[in-house]
Amino acid sequence: MRERGRRRRLLGLGSRTGGALLKHRLGGQADWRALGEALFEGLSELKGPAMKLAQIMAQWDDLLPADLADELARLQRQAEPMPWDDIRRTLEDCYGDPATYFASIEQRPFASASMGQVHRASTHDGETVVLKVQYPGLAEVLEDDLRQVHRLMRLGRWLRMPQARLDALFEELAASLRGELDYRAEAEALARYRARYAQRDDLVIPEPLPALCGPGVLAMRHVPGTPLRELEGADDATRQRLGTALADWLTEELFTHGELHADPHAGNFAADAEGRLVIYDLGAVIEVPASRLKAMMRLLEATLAGDPMAMDEAVTTLGGRQGQGAPLALYRESADAVAPLFQPGPQDFGDVRVHRRLRELSPKVWAAMDRLQPPADTLLLSRTLNGHYWNLVRLGARLDMAARVRPLLAWASR
Repeated sequence: MRERGRRRRLLGLGSRTGGALLKHRLGGQADWRALGEALFEGLSELKGPAMKLAQIMAQWDDLLPADLADELARLQRQAEPMPWDDIRRTLEDCYGDPATYFASIEQRPFASASMGQVHRASTHDGETVVLKVQYPGLAEVLEDDLRQVHRLMRLGRWLRMPQARLDALFEELAASLRGELDYRAEAEALARYRARYAQRDDLVIPEPLPALCGPGVLAMRHVPGTPLRELEGADDATRQRLGTALADWLTEELFTHGELHADPHAGNFAADAEGRLVIYDLGAVIEVPASRLKAMMRLLEATLAGDPMAMDEAVTTLGGRQGQGAPLALYRESADAVAPLFQPGPQDFGDVRVHRRLRELSPKVWAAMDRLQPPADTLLLSRTLNGHYWNLVRLGARLDMAARVRPLLAWASR
C-alpha cells in the first residue's frame, strides 16, 4: 500500500507538471509559482529520487522560470523532516539501543535532504557528533521510485530533449542515488579527502567515526558552521576568503586529482568560526578523465576567443551536437554573455548583468535543442560545475578568472 500510495502521488505531481509544460509550449502562461509550491509540498514529504531530481533542477537557476526555481530551491533548505519515530527505527537497526552509545540524540534534525537527515548527538564522554541517518525503507522503495521518476522525466520531451538524452540523465541520477545509499563509501571519501587536503588551512572536512558507523548511519565529528546559503549578508572579507577557497579547491580537485564533489547545493558547505570553508557531504564524488577536461577547456578557449566555428567544433567533439545547421548566432551570444567574467583582473560573480544575459539566452537554448544536446557523459559534470558557479554567485566572489584559466588552457593544449 505504501509503495502504491507513493506511486499515485508521484504520478499526480507528474501530471500537474506536464500540464504546465504543455501550456507553456502552446504559448500560454503557466503558473510556475503554484506548480513549484505543489512540488515542494509533495516531494518534501515523499523524499527519495523525485525530490533529488527537483533539487538538481533547482541548481539550473539560469534555465528554469524564476518562480519555479525559487520554490524548488526551498527543497535544499526547508524540506520537512521525517518523523522522529521513523528515524529512531533506523538508529535501532544500527545500534540496537542507541542509549548504549549516546547520552542524547536531538530529535529535531538540523539538516534534511532527499535520502536522509542529520541529527546532533552526544556521546557518554561528552563529545558532540553528528549522525547522518538514512530514511527507513528507502532502499526497498528506491527502484520503484526510480521507475516512476523515469516516467516523469519523459515530460522533458516537451522541452525538445530527445529520449536518448533523457535516458542518459536518468541513468546518471539513478547511479548517483544508488551510490548515496552507500554510507561506507562516503566514510571512505571523507577519510580520503581529509588526508588529501590536510595541508590546506582554508578547508575543513569532518572526520568520520567508523566505530559509530553502521547500516544506514554515518557518524562524524561535529564541525559547527554557518551554512553558505546564510552568508550573503556576511562581511565582504569573509565572503571573498570563502569564494577563493572554493575556487582553489575545485581547481585542485579537477586538474590535480581528477575528481569532483558532485553535490554542490549550498547546504553542503559552510564557514566555520575561523572563516574556513567546511565541506560536509561527500556522498557523491565523480571521476573526471583528463580527456574530458581538455575537451571542455578547448570549448572555453573557443568561447573566450569569440569564435563560433571553433565553438561548434568543440561542442561536436564533446558529443553535444546533432542534426544540421550549427547555431552560430547562439554561440556568439553565449560568448558575449560569459565574456565579462573572463576580463583581466578580478570580476564580480554577483554581477546581475551576467545572470540576466544567461537567463535571456535560455529560451534560445531550448529552441535550439534539435541541434544542441547535453553530452550524455558530461551531464553530471556540467550540472555540478553549474551548481558550484551559483555558490560563487551567492558569495559575491570576485575572482581573476582570466589569470586562473590561463595555465589550464595551456595544459589542455599540450
